[in-house]
Amino acid sequence: MASVTTRPRKRSLFHLSLQRREAIACACFIAPAAFGFLAFSLFPLTTSAFLSLTDYRLAGRPHFVGLANYATLLSDNLFWQSVRVTSIYALAVVPLWLVNSLALAILMNQNLKGMHLFRTIYYLPAMLSGVAVSMLWIWLLNGRYGLVNIALRMIGIQGPNWLRDPRWALFSIIMVSQWSVGWYLPIWLGALQGIPTELYEAAEIDGSNWWARIRHITLPMLSPVIFYNLVMNIIWATQLFTEVFMMTGGGPRFATLAYMLYLYQNAFSYNKMGLATAMSWLLFIAVLLLTIVAFKSSPMWVYYEAERRRP
Repeated sequence: MASVTTRPRKRSLFHLSLQRREAIACACFIAPAAFGFLAFSLFPLTTSAFLSLTDYRLAGRPHFVGLANYATLLSDNLFWQSVRVTSIYALAVVPLWLVNSLALAILMNQNLKGMHLFRTIYYLPAMLSGVAVSMLWIWLLNGRYGLVNIALRMIGIQGPNWLRDPRWALFSIIMVSQWSVGWYLPIWLGALQGIPTELYEAAEIDGSNWWARIRHITLPMLSPVIFYNLVMNIIWATQLFTEVFMMTGGGPRFATLAYMLYLYQNAFSYNKMGLATAMSWLLFIAVLLLTIVAFKSSPMWVYYEAERRRP
């Protein structure tokens, strides 16, 4: 009797084990994100790291020069001027952003009639384009017909030429940066409204004034949000570009030559893409170190209620 051979049947997806199907489904869901990371994050990072070691100029092939770009930057006076300008700007605006936005949020958190309208009004400037805001402030800070100097002349003060005077140009940029403090308003309001009202009621019964309540209740309870805003503000402050590009172009006399503006000029004005890429990596390392310092210092002043409750 002849034996009959049977072909092995192909196993469909439905015949696979549950664990295998879950693994396939997981891989399908992860694949787009993994491809996006590889194509738009990892590949650009590795490419820029290589280009920072070359004399790449957009046209032609890059030639490996080692650490020559970094050595050039360290001996460049304009590079150090851009570091100085960005450092002064960051040291000024980060505390101002935190204090002014938190004070505004505490004010907007009051249960008063029409407060929703005021919250919307204070948040709207954060929705405007940075270019549009810069054009507005160019007009407001004009030395001749700007509304700021017109208002100062009405009270007998001769205002300076804000954007053309090296002594006032960077201060003007810092002042303009406070225009968008309302951007943080939803974050602060969400955190403020999450603080238990029983804490304030107990403090009032004990006779605490408003400053004692803010110091001993509001600030400790908001410390995780303060920490988050601090880290984000450090990152944003070091990336100052739009305001100086539109309002001063880095002048007068390089008084507002921000780091990102000088990076842009090296890349697209001077056609030194390799040098600009080296600047971007130096900025990345600096921001990374500042972020690490902030995280290392957080246990000393950030209060997490969940951790306090642990036995």
